[in-house]
Amino acid sequence: MTATNKPTGQNGLTYAQAGVDIDAGNLMVEKIKPLVRSTRRPGADGEIGGFGGLFDLKAAGFKDPVLIAANDGVGTKLKIAIDADQHDTVGIDLVAMCVNDLVVQGGEPLFFLDYFATGKLEPEQGVAIVAGIAEGCRQAGAALIGGETAEMPGMYKDGDYDLAGFAVGAAERDNLLPRGDIAEGDVILGLASSGVHSNGFSLVRRIVELSGLGWKDEAPFKAGETLGQALLTPTRIYVKSLLEAIRSSDGIKALAHITGGGFPDNIPRVLPEGLAAEVDLTSIDVPAVFSWLAKVGGVEMHEMLRTFNCGIGMIVVVTPEKADEVTKILEQQGEKVAKLGRMVKREAEGVVYQGKLAL
Repeated sequence: MTATNKPTGQNGLTYAQAGVDIDAGNLMVEKIKPLVRSTRRPGADGEIGGFGGLFDLKAAGFKDPVLIAANDGVGTKLKIAIDADQHDTVGIDLVAMCVNDLVVQGGEPLFFLDYFATGKLEPEQGVAIVAGIAEGCRQAGAALIGGETAEMPGMYKDGDYDLAGFAVGAAERDNLLPRGDIAEGDVILGLASSGVHSNGFSLVRRIVELSGLGWKDEAPFKAGETLGQALLTPTRIYVKSLLEAIRSSDGIKALAHITGGGFPDNIPRVLPEGLAAEVDLTSIDVPAVFSWLAKVGGVEMHEMLRTFNCGIGMIVVVTPEKADEVTKILEQQGEKVAKLGRMVKREAEGVVYQGKLAL
C-alpha cells in the first residue's frame, strides 16, 4: 500500500492551525456592532452580520434620485499607521476619500462598506480601524451597513493590513454637478485641507527616510506631535458643509476633490472644453508640512502641485455674483475659504498659475 500524508483523527489540521482564527473574527464583529449602530441614518436601520446590507432610498426622502458610487483606499499612508502603531485615524481617511468624491457630483452619501484584509487578525487593531471608519461615516452622514474582514496568512505579513472602501450616495436628478453653465469669469474658491490627506505618501515616506527622523520623533513642522501623529492627520471630510452650501445657494456650478494628481489633474475633470482654471498660488496659505516636505526632499513647486493638495483639499466653482454668499455659508460651516482665481479661456493647459507657492 502507498502511504499518504492525509491527516486523520486527532492529528487532523484545523483552519486555526493554517493561520485563520474564526473566533477572533467573530469577536471583532461583536465589538464593532456598537460602532456600526452609531452611524444609523434614515434609510439604514439594520444590523451587520447578514449576507448584505439594506438601504431604503424612499425612507431617505428622495423623489427622483440618481445613485452615485465611489470606491478608494488609503494608499501607503497605511505603512505609517502600521509602523507608528496608530490605527484609529486611517478609517476616517478611507471614508473621506470616497465620500468627498460623491459630494463633488452633488451627491449625499447614504451608506458605506469597508474591506479590511490582514495577515493575522488582531481584534483590538481591527476595532480601532473600524472606530475610525465609523467616525468618518458620522462626519459624512453615511450609514456603515456592512463590510468584509479577510484574514489571509501568507498574503500579508503579521501586522500588515490593507483597506478599501465603497460608498453610495444619491442626488436629485436636477441637482447633479458639474452644471452645464460654467463660464469664463466664474470664481474659483478653495477649501483648506487638514494636511497631506491621503495622497503622495510614497514620496512622503521617502522624504522621511532622507530626514533620518523616526515616527516617534517630534514633527519639525508641528510642535507637540510626533512625526507619525502629524502625518496621520486624517483627510478632511467636506460633505456636510458643501451639501449645506449647495442646498442654501444656487451659486455652485462645480466641485473638484484635490487628490492624487493635485491641481493639474483634478480641476480639469469638471471643466468644459475651452475653459481653464486660472489659480493665484499666492492666495494659498500653505501648511508647514508641505514646506518641510519640499525643503527636505528638494521637491520643486510644480512637482508639489501635481503630487499633493498643498493646502487646498476642495475646489468650488461659483457664479461671480454668488461668490460672497457661498463663501459665507462655507465659513459658517467651519471651512477656511480662499479666493483662488477665475475661469478663463483655455489656450493650452487646463490649469494656469499666477505667482508662486509660499513653500
